[in-house]
Amino acid sequence: MQDTQVKHSQNWTIFTMVSFAVAAIMMALGIYNLEASFSAKGFYTMASIMLVHSAVTLTKTLRDRDESEKFHNRLEDAKTEKLLMDISKPEQD
Repeated sequence: MQDTQVKHSQNWTIFTMVSFAVAAIMMALGIYNLEASFSAKGFYTMASIMLVHSAVTLTKTLRDRDESEKFHNRLEDAKTEKLLMDISKPEQD
């Protein structure tokens, strides 16, 4: 079994960071320029921060679960392979 790991290019990583920064700045400017009371802007800001935090936490949780399943599957494959090798060995007395 060969475990292939996806490596992201530096350009892709920079692109995703810049995209996130642009979206965060646009959201902050939108809230700042919103014609609403200071308390309403505060609630929008708190909601947007919680939304970003929840998205990051969800992404990390799903990734951790996927990596855990991959590790579990590798362990199960190794156990199965060892069992098959033990069974296929001719018994020597």
